[in-house]
Amino acid sequence: MNKDVLQSELDFKAVRSSGAGGQNVNKVASKVELTFDLENSAGLTEDEKTLLVKTIANRLTKENILLLQCEESRSQHKNKELVIQRFFEVLKEGLVVPKKRIRTKTPRSVVKKRLKLKRKVADKKSNRKPPEIE
Repeated sequence: MNKDVLQSELDFKAVRSSGAGGQNVNKVASKVELTFDLENSAGLTEDEKTLLVKTIANRLTKENILLLQCEESRSQHKNKELVIQRFFEVLKEGLVVPKKRIRTKTPRSVVKKRLKLKRKVADKKSNRKPPEIE
């Protein structure tokens, strides 16, 4: 993952934000929308791209474009910094390969204990029944 190449591939769009800002909110486009084309990226290897398509699939569009937006600050520059930071966090989380789970065998004593308890409960319930009279 080459951060400089990735940062040059990002597309930004500034739009009017909702929320705080008073009269200024109607004049200034402070919300920043980031778009990143995952498939045509030169900053990622093919293996990284396939892993990201799997791990962050719910954040991608049908064309494998990542969309992020930020409107936390009143400043467009601050929002741009925040959305870039969030972008690299999403990539970092998406590139983590989950550790393979190794199944362990259930200890014999645990199986015995469970079966013993099961038998005890079954006996207790069978003793609640009225006796059969012939």
